[in-house]
Amino acid sequence: QVHLVESGGGLVQSGGSLRLSCAASGFSINTYTMKWYRQAPGKDRELVAMITTTSGLTEYGDSMRGRFTISRDNTKNTMWLQMSSLKPEDTAVYYCSAERGTYTYWGQGTQVTVSS
Repeated sequence: QVHLVESGGGLVQSGGSLRLSCAASGFSINTYTMKWYRQAPGKDRELVAMITTTSGLTEYGDSMRGRFTISRDNTKNTMWLQMSSLKPEDTAVYYCSAERGTYTYWGQGTQVTVSS
């Protein structure tokens, strides 16, 4: 059975850091593009960051670039999102996804709350 499980969310003060993890089971992530999305209350889900399969190329949303770092270890079947200089507007539920062609797997999300 396929699972993506996010962890590492929580409450942090503005300017602080958090590291989110996304652990996959039931499939191997090494052929999947891995992504982090987030959704704040009343807002659409937005792309936070993505990392490709073998080349490890990364892309970030405009407001995250320079503050967030996405990484993956295919041998551990895990992806991470290191978030620094957090702002109250980063408050959202963060989701990881694994995408390949028409297949997309989603995690259940982890809440990140940044207090001012």
